[in-house]
Amino acid sequence: MTIRYDNRVAVVTGAGAGLGRSHALFLASRGARVVVNDLGGAVDGSGSSATPAQQVVAEIKAAGGEAVANADSVATPAGAARIVQTALDNWGRIDILINNAGNLRDKTIAKMTPEDFDAVVAVHLAGAAYCTLAAWPHMKDANYGRIVMTTSAAGLFGNFGQSNYAAAKLGVVGLMNALKHEGRKYNIHINTVAPMALTRMTQDIMSEQIKPLVKPEFVTPIVAWFCAEENDTSGDVVEAGAGYYARVQIMEAAGAVLGGGQVPTPEQIRDNYARIADMSGAQPYDSANDVMRHVFRTLRPR
Repeated sequence: MTIRYDNRVAVVTGAGAGLGRSHALFLASRGARVVVNDLGGAVDGSGSSATPAQQVVAEIKAAGGEAVANADSVATPAGAARIVQTALDNWGRIDILINNAGNLRDKTIAKMTPEDFDAVVAVHLAGAAYCTLAAWPHMKDANYGRIVMTTSAAGLFGNFGQSNYAAAKLGVVGLMNALKHEGRKYNIHINTVAPMALTRMTQDIMSEQIKPLVKPEFVTPIVAWFCAEENDTSGDVVEAGAGYYARVQIMEAAGAVLGGGQVPTPEQIRDNYARIADMSGAQPYDSANDVMRHVFRTLRPR
């Protein structure tokens, strides 16, 4: 059956262009009523304009969909609350939240200022948290919610000159990992997408040969699946782009028990580091408690 979002209300942040615009247009085309949020600023987060969000709303309405624009910043609790309130004021509910808003201030750590670091973390990490905080009580009361976070390969694997961005983007995964547990009893599912896409933030670093292959529209299908009522997955990270989709997991090695009950020496660590770092028996864990149970099982005398 075709996945649809009739009678569902979605908030998409950073939806004035690129990935967010693609997500908003698609959800609206399948019946969702959409709050199109975009600050309308520059790539570094400076400035503001209501025009980008309004233009996407006009596109949605021209195609027969329902949408309203919002130009608040996700980077403050008050701004995030107003974004969610826009959905409540217009349609009385919020069912879907796509945390997509972003900015870039790429510099090596030697050249980065605290302001550069804070500005990026405020949008990507704090912004995702603030919007989720504002939406969560309403989803909890409705016993329904679908939340999508946006991470990056830079956060999952690292990238030169993007320490602020990478830190924020991996922080988003940590936020999801906690919320997947808190949302389970309330039918709130939360997942994360790691896009490979041509956007305002990536257009200067992608070659002309690659650009046609990485349209934002290639990322939207996995986001749309995570937003679907029939989706019962929660806590997944999926890298997506150019028709490629792959789940990414944090893994822990089988590990090594050293010291025989005594604190091991650094020399014992050195001599056994190959065992400590051996990922051949690695496995993922659902929670920190599961990791602790594994550790104590390993410590138990045979």
